Amino acid sequence: MDAAGPPQRLIIASHNPGKVAEIEALLAPFAVEILSAASLNLPEPDETGASFAKNARLKAVAAATAAGLPALADDSGLAVTALEGRPGIYSARWAGPGKDFALAMQRVEEEMQGHSDRSAHFVSALCLAQADGTSRMFEGRIDGDLVWPPRGERGFGYDPMFLPKGHGETFGEMPPTLKHAMSHRARAFRLLVEQVFETAE
Repeated sequence: MDAAGPPQRLIIASHNPGKVAEIEALLAPFAVEILSAASLNLPEPDETGASFAKNARLKAVAAATAAGLPALADDSGLAVTALEGRPGIYSARWAGPGKDFALAMQRVEEEMQGHSDRSAHFVSALCLAQADGTSRMFEGRIDGDLVWPPRGERGFGYDPMFLPKGHGETFGEMPPTLKHAMSHRARAFRLLVEQVFETAE
């Protein structure tokens, strides 16, 4: 993978517009043409992996091999301490078929009733796959606490209820540039950039 250098065209193996936009913003400094799986009409594979890393690899390899281009997939989610790590890899599924994250946040809050520990963390597992199915993983994490009611209209998913440690604004309140500088996805991306893009300079 290193011998080929950083990709010039890259599929974002996601049908989530918010996630695609965030990844595109993180890759903006690099001369990479971004294509989304949705724009190429690539099917969404079933996420049958038992971990974020396994699901990210499953999605990236499926897109890369189907399109014959490098693909980047992110599998990420919210792990709540009081819920023994749930929703975890099922974070998107808690939002139901309509992707209603207001409903998902409500469910988290309801299941936390009776627990005083409101700590949680976001995890992001990135997989960069080549058309031949080879792949590399990059993982990031950020810790914080959950607030209720949710605050802010920015971000997506569980962002409005996640308050990163050391900050007074939720991911749903803070400017995207600030979130992109510290998020779990940004931390995984730093590893990707260091190992894939900067090594080619």
